[in-house]
Amino acid sequence: MRSDPSRLALGMSESTIPALSVLDLVPVRTGQSSVQAVAASMALARTADDLGYRRYWFAEHHNMPAVASTAPPVLIAAAASQTSRIRVGSGGVMLPNHAPLIVAEQFAALEAIAPGRVDLGIGRAPGSDPVITQLLRRSGTTSEVDQFPQHITDILRLVSDEGATVRFTGGGEYVVNATPAATGVPEVWLLGSSDYSAALAAAYGLPYVFANHFAGDGLERAMELYRSQFQATEQNPTPRTFITANVVAADTQEEADERALPQLRQFARLRTNKPMRSLETVDEALAAPSDPLEQSMIDQNRARWFVGTGPDVAARLRDFAAHHDVDEVMISPSAGSYASEPLDVSPGRARTLELLAAI
Repeated sequence: MRSDPSRLALGMSESTIPALSVLDLVPVRTGQSSVQAVAASMALARTADDLGYRRYWFAEHHNMPAVASTAPPVLIAAAASQTSRIRVGSGGVMLPNHAPLIVAEQFAALEAIAPGRVDLGIGRAPGSDPVITQLLRRSGTTSEVDQFPQHITDILRLVSDEGATVRFTGGGEYVVNATPAATGVPEVWLLGSSDYSAALAAAYGLPYVFANHFAGDGLERAMELYRSQFQATEQNPTPRTFITANVVAADTQEEADERALPQLRQFARLRTNKPMRSLETVDEALAAPSDPLEQSMIDQNRARWFVGTGPDVAARLRDFAAHHDVDEVMISPSAGSYASEPLDVSPGRARTLELLAAI
């Protein structure tokens, strides 16, 4: 039986180590088409599958020049068809953008495509700017965000064997199922970066993911709240958690620092309200110095990232996971590409996965 490289990467015994998984935003760099960006992500999913990573999730973001992960169910289906073992899922579906029935139907169909391998990660954020939010929202009267808890309930019922029951005011019932004859259901996770999401996951007895890759503040508080308030269910008798992290591993520290720079600059531009563009190549990022405000933001974010050689990153991830007592770490492989590298693969991101799996 193949050893679990995610456990070896964290340098602990197989019985106690959190697994490693992958979060993919399908980055689009200078000169790269969406076709090439998706091809690169599919190649990375195959690599993660071959190396023994536990999950491969796609994020949901809209109208961003550097992100092609706009439709997680479509990308999940594609990744499922090109992998054989790894769990595939959403990190996450931004529920206020979608009708609960559609989400339930999509993920029930995915579960039929890849039985026992599908995760439905659900988030509450819009995943874009206010204009796109208005284009996506279905109702102009009642806030979809306010209905978030009820919509989670609806999805859980719709994907269950019993389905959801609509009761008419005049009497009678109408049963709705996400798929006619399910043999399994997707595993539902709640995503968030606040006390609200942690408390809601606890109340529903759902496994919980803290989105540390973009919101490091509040992690310890959210985890404590989730664990202390967790309501056990038959499906989840104990709390289950993992956290995300931005990771760049390379053969040398210098290369890791260089490959981290494009995404760090992109984060800084987003936080300082600068115009978004496709992800810079490493060469472009090195050739264009940042202004003081941008550099300050880069330094602040860099301190939270895991950037270095394979052994160094693995050691820091091990300590990070142990400190927060999590069952799993989902890495967002954030290595940029050099201009000379092919457009339909991501050598830096693939090397990050390889280095962690080899330790």
